Amino acid sequence: MTTVPAVLTADPGSTDILAVANSPVVWLFALAVFAVIFVQTAIYVRAARRTAPAIGMTRKDVTGAFRAGAVASIGPSLAVVLVAIALLALFGTPAVLVRIGLIGSAATETASAGIAAQSLDASLGGDSYTQSVFLVAFIAMTLSGAMWMLATLILTPILKRGGSRLEKVNPAIMAIIPTAALLGAFSMLTVGELGKSSAHVVTVLISAGTMTLCLVLARQLRAHWLKEWALGFSILVALFAAFFVHSPVA
Repeated sequence: MTTVPAVLTADPGSTDILAVANSPVVWLFALAVFAVIFVQTAIYVRAARRTAPAIGMTRKDVTGAFRAGAVASIGPSLAVVLVAIALLALFGTPAVLVRIGLIGSAATETASAGIAAQSLDASLGGDSYTQSVFLVAFIAMTLSGAMWMLATLILTPILKRGGSRLEKVNPAIMAIIPTAALLGAFSMLTVGELGKSSAHVVTVLISAGTMTLCLVLARQLRAHWLKEWALGFSILVALFAAFFVHSPVA
């Protein structure tokens, strides 16, 4: 006896969202997305190893760069995991895995799903959150994430051509602009958090202090590994600080 995928036997009026959200068909597409991500990762790593000698990077430098990137991703990944856990009950495991595996913003796409649900006089996770509402919300969230990828696909070649022209005019400009862009982006994110509460201010200051201390110690002790772990340490210390600030010990 063959089983029919839950998507084909769904009841639009049912509030059993996970019966549809965790169906084999959705899992199949989610795994396909991750397969593409793994292939892309392998291609990028291979390309980086091949290109490294041409720009004067040794194999040790490349390995150190990969290690630094892996360590630096630990802190942000914790935040992603927390968001994913919160979204599991609303969208199911496959949809959440796709959401965290692609470029985009969980806040933006969840807001898109919420607006889609409101257009049907329903709310995410409420009594009116039926399978049909989930379908509309899921489509809205998917389209929201897809636009991020489409914009990247279209704008990247355009920005690359612009960067090549600027580099011909003044090579130093292309060394300054990316750094300035990163500083500006992270500064705006930080400024946006400072005004929320005193706890946010304390957390930001502790995080900045931890990062500064790590960089100073790395220079004084000539500990290159500490530079690689500095971001991870600062994020972890800030997380503990935020916990104690919001939940002071009696």
